[in-house]
Amino acid sequence: VQLQASGGGLVQPGGSLRLSCAASGRTLSGYGLGWFRQVPGMEREFVAFINWSGANRYHASSVRGRFSISRGNAKNTIYLQMNSLKSEDTAVYYCAQYSDGDYYTAQAYDAWGQGTQVTVSS
Repeated sequence: VQLQASGGGLVQPGGSLRLSCAASGRTLSGYGLGWFRQVPGMEREFVAFINWSGANRYHASSVRGRFSISRGNAKNTIYLQMNSLKSEDTAVYYCAQYSDGDYYTAQAYDAWGQGTQVTVSS
């Protein structure tokens, strides 16, 4: 599967963005999916996870209450709604397909999108 993340950009603190992750080659039905983010020189950081059915969702404590992961009705897209953005949310955001292991670790994912830049600045 190929994953394509989009929707990033420049936003002021307190603003909102919605990231999308679309799959090509097949649908994302039946797969858990996650969002991670990374800043230069740092490890890739877990942001959110949604299981195959959409019934279970987990968010990192740093974004809980502000970000929300969801699945699209088209079955081949997931979203990350980001509200009340802060400067520390600035990063490249990646979507990934879950394979096995702890969902909050990058090693648990076996397919990654190319990333989309989110910059929060006034």
